[in-house]
Amino acid sequence: MLYDNPALKFKDTNKDCLGEVVWQSPSNIALVKYWGKKGAQIPSNPSVSFSLSKSCTETKLSFREAKGKNFSVKFSLDGIQQPDFEKKIITYFKSLTKIFPFIEQLDFDIQSKNTFPHSAGIASSASGMSALALTLCDLERYCFNRLTSLEDFFKKASFVARLGSGSAARSTYGGWVAWGDIGGIEGTSDLFGVPINSYVHSDFLNYQDAILLVETGKKKVSSRVGHSLMNSNPFAQDRFVQANQNAKHLIEILKAGDIEAFIKLTESEALTLHAMMMTSQPSFILMKPQTINIIEKVRAYRSETRIPVSFTLDAGPNIHLLYPKSFKKQVTEFVENNLSSYLSENGFIDDEVGPGPKKLS
Repeated sequence: MLYDNPALKFKDTNKDCLGEVVWQSPSNIALVKYWGKKGAQIPSNPSVSFSLSKSCTETKLSFREAKGKNFSVKFSLDGIQQPDFEKKIITYFKSLTKIFPFIEQLDFDIQSKNTFPHSAGIASSASGMSALALTLCDLERYCFNRLTSLEDFFKKASFVARLGSGSAARSTYGGWVAWGDIGGIEGTSDLFGVPINSYVHSDFLNYQDAILLVETGKKKVSSRVGHSLMNSNPFAQDRFVQANQNAKHLIEILKAGDIEAFIKLTESEALTLHAMMMTSQPSFILMKPQTINIIEKVRAYRSETRIPVSFTLDAGPNIHLLYPKSFKKQVTEFVENNLSSYLSENGFIDDEVGPGPKKLS
């Protein structure tokens, strides 16, 4: 069963609104995982991901002259006001006032909507914070005629998005993206994401991702807490070394179009991520019995059919089923006939490598 989210309409802005900016930004799925950070959202190891096509956040930022001494923020998600998240955005905006001084002069009404279930292991913070960063950069460009270069615009948006959510640094670009300093890959940085599509074989440029929604409730341990637990994890330093090596190796694999090596490395990365969770203090497990059942089914199906379908996971129980587009019919039938009993009522999202963010207003 395909997941289907009915379109939600943004509310009309108030009459005293000075203007509004609307951007759509994708979530992304990391194949080499970022887990552990330091300082101001600096990754402890580099990561490599691709942006999704259908799993996106649309954000409308309306602004008006501030009525009080301090700026204010109203925030709603899928039409419901979120007071707790408003506090987080106010803290985030305060951290950006040196980058965007105009923030202190305005009041903001922010409306967001997702095309996927919240807390479904589809990195809603990545799509949400990148969409918000893009609206702020676009507001600066509109009001002050800055960042006329598209390259500079998206680089700054990635930098600003990173300050809100590390993985959001990768969502301001389409296709394949690296975040974190990777030796030998020019331009990679801990401060912003970098598109690496020029390194990627054509077989991977339209790679498919069937997102199997095992559970869509809120995780019992947030990613923020999970990252912090890497500070005391006894295997952390070895993991950071491994991730650095895997990031370089994955880019070589992508360039060569080696799907067999891709499967081996990315499945290992997915399981290593969850091993870090299980070996932290306190330890925690985000996979569910259905997750393990699906992994076993996928490996058996691949062995029996020789169809190169593989899995990865984010920080949650849901499976991202990865495969070349030429096998779409077979893999979709496999999901519907063999895996649907393990899925929640939301079923699965039929997604793929996407073109990246776009301005809607």
